Amino acid sequence: MSLLAAVAALLLASGVAPAARADEPSLPQATQPGQKRPRICLVLSGGGARGYAHLGVLQYLEKLHVPVDCIAGTSMGALIGGLYASGLSAEELEHRLSATNLSDIAFDRNDRAQLPQSQREDEYQYPISISAGYDEGKLKLAPGLVQGNNLLTLLQNWTAQLPANIDFNRLPIPFRAVATDLSQGTKVEMGEGSLPRAMRASMAVPGLFAPFRVGERTLVDGGLVSNLPVQTAREMGADVVIAVNIATPLQDAAALQSPTAVAQQMVGILIQQNVQAQKALLGARDVLVEPQLAGISFTDFARGKDGVNAGWDAAQRQSARLTELSLPPSQWQAYLAERARNGSALAKGTRIDAIEVRSGAHIPADYVRGKLTVKEGDVYDGAELNRQLSALSTNGDFNGVTQEMVTRDGRNVLVVDAEEKSWGPQYLLFGLGLSNSFNGRGGYNLQIGHRYPWMNASGLEWRNDLVLGNTRMSLQSELRQPVWGSTGAYVAPYVELSRRYLDYYLDGSDVKASPLNEYRIDTAIAGVDLGLPLARLGEVRLGVNYRHQSYSPTYDYGQSLPSGSDGQPAARVRLTIDQLDDVLFPRKGYYIYAEANHGFGGSDARYSDVQAKTLWAFGSGLNTINIALEGARSLSANEASPGSSGIGFTLGGFQRLSAYAPDQFSGNYLLYGRVTWLRDLNQYSLAGLRNPVLGTSLEAGNVWQSRDNFGDGPYKTSASVFLGGNSAVGPIYFGVAVGQRGVWNVYMQLGRVF
Repeated sequence: MSLLAAVAALLLASGVAPAARADEPSLPQATQPGQKRPRICLVLSGGGARGYAHLGVLQYLEKLHVPVDCIAGTSMGALIGGLYASGLSAEELEHRLSATNLSDIAFDRNDRAQLPQSQREDEYQYPISISAGYDEGKLKLAPGLVQGNNLLTLLQNWTAQLPANIDFNRLPIPFRAVATDLSQGTKVEMGEGSLPRAMRASMAVPGLFAPFRVGERTLVDGGLVSNLPVQTAREMGADVVIAVNIATPLQDAAALQSPTAVAQQMVGILIQQNVQAQKALLGARDVLVEPQLAGISFTDFARGKDGVNAGWDAAQRQSARLTELSLPPSQWQAYLAERARNGSALAKGTRIDAIEVRSGAHIPADYVRGKLTVKEGDVYDGAELNRQLSALSTNGDFNGVTQEMVTRDGRNVLVVDAEEKSWGPQYLLFGLGLSNSFNGRGGYNLQIGHRYPWMNASGLEWRNDLVLGNTRMSLQSELRQPVWGSTGAYVAPYVELSRRYLDYYLDGSDVKASPLNEYRIDTAIAGVDLGLPLARLGEVRLGVNYRHQSYSPTYDYGQSLPSGSDGQPAARVRLTIDQLDDVLFPRKGYYIYAEANHGFGGSDARYSDVQAKTLWAFGSGLNTINIALEGARSLSANEASPGSSGIGFTLGGFQRLSAYAPDQFSGNYLLYGRVTWLRDLNQYSLAGLRNPVLGTSLEAGNVWQSRDNFGDGPYKTSASVFLGGNSAVGPIYFGVAVGQRGVWNVYMQLGRVF
């Protein structure tokens, strides 16, 4: 996304600051005997999380018994306005929103525990969140950083009582959502069709949220053309407009000290023009409400209550004007009753007469239909249908999966739309690892993943993973063919080629040391696994393979160091359970990994080993405790065998005895434990880090060559303090660690740590 597009996204979501408006003269009392009540229309502007202020205004209007006869909204104003127009009260709206993590919803953050294991694996290995694909020789990117699937599902659940092809004039309150036609650059006023789709389209901030298709038009955020749609309200017959503007002020010239700030100001000025043009349409009878929202950005969903209070206070400042529009109690009750009668909702117990599934060219409609238990003749339950479709929405195959009940020729048709990703059918993933320490030991890894799902009608997927680094190079290619219907089981033939370089240190050295030499380990594996899902907990893989491995010192220093080469068939069992809420800085959940290998070669070098590691996270408030444990041991009869890893098991490096060099200790047996405390620093802005944390860890562990000494002390220890957070290229850490006998280290780490 270009700098200009990014700036536009932020400004469209937050609105544009208006100039101060002088007090208007008072209205005549609207409820005098014999006087016709004016038609009052509410205009709600865009502004992201600042839109919570709209709720405060609505609550104050209800308190004063001010009727709302029509609503026009843009972006967040369309969301609040559309839900209110559908029949929800301001109090009910605030209750639902306060019980919802709207930040996670808006930015499509799914519960990791509900993702398929393959997607969790990719998230762990490839933390750079670039949605890229490949097709017909061309690199393709997703049209937005966020696809908005979760938001649309939420809106569908909250408006499930409405048919999908409704006239918005037949809502309890007539409504219009304003969007922009991306092809023509013109204003689009949506007044019929699917209410949740209209609200979603109005919020499609360019560059941030993906454009949204409604009918034959591709739509984006209405703030581009009418962030405060007063003209739309006039066209709906408004005699009086109550306009609520939740703008972010333009910056003073002194604050414009960077190209980004200047570009942001430039786009802000352009957007301000359409706001000022709409404000010019406000007359003496209209009311302008401008909440004071200093310090609340368009993404501050956690400050929703502050926004509600600001909206209430702003409306209260206009109480003299608004009171003139209020109704006596009897007329107010009559107005509420009439509003309830105006709704054109689906009757309770509405039955499904037909089911229509729409899918793309690569994924069969039968696959989508198979995820639903509903059948023709069943009672329509929108929330339950969305629950069933959630597995499709989160499995990574689709851009979005939605359902709607449409009335056609007197029949109720359930339409399920499974939209394939526009940047497929092949997808690219990226990861980056960098490390550096005070002792000069460091490295880098560039990871590139390739995924080609649905190569056949049964869901065959081709998965490729490439690692390029100074200490490791590898290529893995695997085919995953689903078996046994929709159980999630698969057969996976694969090949792996790798080369690793490991520094070799004096055996048992626990001081700051230089490596004696470097080992090169070359491995080639071909095998086949059977993958068995454990619901959404994780999976088990069982398989056989043939492995050829060679290891030798890289440099000839005249040292007597072992080397060897061997090939043999083997069996492998691997268990992975991943229930962490965040793969980078988990606050709750657990992760378990275990693997056992057994070689069947007839030589003395046949190997057999088992290893396991686990991470448990416990969070409370701003504090989190992570506990990590790891163990590994060789089961080979010949302890001189290098094992499946090529040189045994290693310790050393960041969060693996941080005071020591990477892989400084190696052996056939390993025990390791770590306790880490993390303190949330979200209240601070730290050089672009997202979710920054201050952490400290205590570590202990050791390796042994012989089972006779396995578990014997003393253990090597390390303590560290670090600052970490998420960046655009993955997690990053800066810290210092101290160990025994004066050993210490200063390090920088980019990439995962467990």
